[in-house]
Amino acid sequence: MERYLEKAKVLTEALPYIQRFHGKTIVIKYGGSAMREEALRRHFAQDIVLMKFVGLRPVVVHGGGPQIGAALKRLGKETRFVGGMRVTDAETMEVVEMVLSGKLNKDLVHLINSQGGKAIGLSGKDGNLIEARKMVRSAGEEGEEDLGYVGEVAKVNAEILKDMDRGVYIPVVAPVGVGRDGKTYNINADLVASRLAVALNADKLILLTDVTGILDGSGDLVSSIRMSDLEGLLVREEVTGGMIPKVRCCYEAVSRGVRKAHIIDGRVEHSVLLEVFTDGGVGTEICRD
Repeated sequence: MERYLEKAKVLTEALPYIQRFHGKTIVIKYGGSAMREEALRRHFAQDIVLMKFVGLRPVVVHGGGPQIGAALKRLGKETRFVGGMRVTDAETMEVVEMVLSGKLNKDLVHLINSQGGKAIGLSGKDGNLIEARKMVRSAGEEGEEDLGYVGEVAKVNAEILKDMDRGVYIPVVAPVGVGRDGKTYNINADLVASRLAVALNADKLILLTDVTGILDGSGDLVSSIRMSDLEGLLVREEVTGGMIPKVRCCYEAVSRGVRKAHIIDGRVEHSVLLEVFTDGGVGTEICRD
């Protein structure tokens, strides 16, 4: 009996969150261990399907850096990084698009559908969803570093997602866009998720990572932080390494209208459900002042 009562407590704890977020758009960036480990992949798909069935509107953006690296290695193609960005020539871009839009996107769509959802895969090229521009990274005193076909988001045309969002379908987006020059560009998935969240007026932006969340100067998890305090962490350089661009994407999203952003530990089973539907959550939430 105690076991059943515990399950009932879990459901009643979730009820006010289901009521609060019913009809709200939640943009989730999917990556890290949650994308590579089979059990975590299945749990993520179940989370997304459950969210849709209880009335939320999930939109998924996925990355694929490790999988791209593995594909390039199999082809004998060396990869060079500048400031964490993969220098992408025309041949590499073909592999990037093949892996992101051709394989990973369709694998995730199939996974969500296998759990009872109705997912549809898109890239930024579909419906002209993401208009890109070439990213040029400063290389200090030596001038600018040409990253090749690495892009930034110039514009989001979100109507196709809004139409899907209002229906039964779950959009799954690969972070590839087209520039005005007609060329295809690879765009950082965190950045794409942030910009889509703004364009869709999302209630939440959730980034899955392989860390527990934002840590303070003492190495302790910050479970909730306001924008002004987050800015202080950045100024004091208490956010470091690969967390910097993720934190900046969250900061931009919230500053441009998204109600809350979350950086959560995708290594935790059902981490998305725990963050959205429980009091404690499993990562860091970033909210307005």
